[in-house]
Amino acid sequence: MRHARVLAVSALAVSLLAAVAVAQTSITPLPDNGPIKTASLEVDFSKTTWGDPKAGQTKAAACAACHSADGNSTVEMYPSIAGQSERYSAQQMALIANGQRTSGASAAMVPFVQDLTPQDMRDIGAYFATQKATAGIADDGAVTEGPYAGKKFFEIGQQLYRGGDAERGIPACMACHGPTGAGNPGPAYPHISGQHSAYVARRLQEYQAGTTQETDKAHFQIMATIAKSLTEQEIQALASYLQGLHNRADDVAAAATVAGGTQAP
Repeated sequence: MRHARVLAVSALAVSLLAAVAVAQTSITPLPDNGPIKTASLEVDFSKTTWGDPKAGQTKAAACAACHSADGNSTVEMYPSIAGQSERYSAQQMALIANGQRTSGASAAMVPFVQDLTPQDMRDIGAYFATQKATAGIADDGAVTEGPYAGKKFFEIGQQLYRGGDAERGIPACMACHGPTGAGNPGPAYPHISGQHSAYVARRLQEYQAGTTQETDKAHFQIMATIAKSLTEQEIQALASYLQGLHNRADDVAAAATVAGGTQAP
């Protein structure tokens, strides 16, 4: 089966604005360098300061075993966290530390996060936020049956990511996660471009199931409402599209590096 890298498109303002109107809730975006609010009763970020990437690099040494030193995981069950916003990463560490997030490989993280201070979490998050995320490939095999017959597989996900499906009340994913999947650090909508397709599919399935142990369910419910209308084919196609999604500028920079006689990273 053939594959292709999927390029992000920064335009499509009309679709984006329409999707934002559907996707936005009463959550008020917070500045990324402000106090982090979390449902945790055990992890208090109210007295922390903006994370220190240098300090975080040292504290993140144990993370390399699963997520790789730069946060670009090479194992599908462990998410890539390079380029993830400090605030989102810190929140997820807090949820795992206090038992509110237990799915997937979360249990494996408990010994590593339960003794971290809130500032440690912010520092580690700040370090990975400075790392450059890489992207994989998206499946461009032809769909031969069903409502999407005639499309390439990743194009199903591309269509939903960029334009949603108004008839089913599904907003464009880029309304919250951005045209290139870089996320929004203010309301802590995560960076999702380049993520392993298997990991993305599992998370969407968890949202679709609609159950969570999180005390503050606001962000979970946003995704649960969106995911409930997706078919399994759409979930897998979205996951594939996101695995290949990246900023076109990355390709231009890589080509320029190779042309200059240096091996691209």
